[in-house]
Amino acid sequence: MDVKVSDKAIHTESINEDVKRPSREEAMDAVKTLISWAGDNPDREGLLDTPKRVVKAYEEYFSGYKEDANEALTRTFDEVGGYEDIVFLRDINIESHCEHHMAPILGVAHVGYMPNKKVVGISKLARVIEIFAKRLQTQETMTAQIAQTIEETLKPHGVAIMIDAKHQCMTTRGIHKTDVSTVTTQFTGSFQKDQELRSRFMQLTKG
Repeated sequence: MDVKVSDKAIHTESINEDVKRPSREEAMDAVKTLISWAGDNPDREGLLDTPKRVVKAYEEYFSGYKEDANEALTRTFDEVGGYEDIVFLRDINIESHCEHHMAPILGVAHVGYMPNKKVVGISKLARVIEIFAKRLQTQETMTAQIAQTIEETLKPHGVAIMIDAKHQCMTTRGIHKTDVSTVTTQFTGSFQKDQELRSRFMQLTKG
């Protein structure tokens, strides 16, 4: 499945300040309720610490709400020695969760940009992807958010991103299709206008 995301603006800010965050105790009580709803006893020995473990895991799964993706790209370097070609990262592992079933999304991202007088540390590009992956969203939204953040912060000549991932909401429930991979792409600037440059990016994703 190959989905090209539209150019419509996507909000990229961190957690909505209007959302009242429950206490840790309230979150743990919610886990106990789900265990009971599933048909088990949250007070049996094997499940006594499960609410605490789940809440701790959620802090890791959704840590991206606490971070600002734009801030990760603020430190740039102007000395590039005249380099004017694609900066490209391939096979960045993605671990995310879909907003519909809160089921894992597992895959890889490939990202590139055409520098405009300045570059950013390559680890920072991977960091931006990590921040958006650690939130609830659709893959399409995540793809657009990453491209938009790089575009707005670095102001390069163009940005290209591809995400190739499998959704556990399809593999472990519902339709149970284990081999379906979802591919989303987003191109801006020179990558959107120049077919040859876009083709080079696609070729790089294949190694």
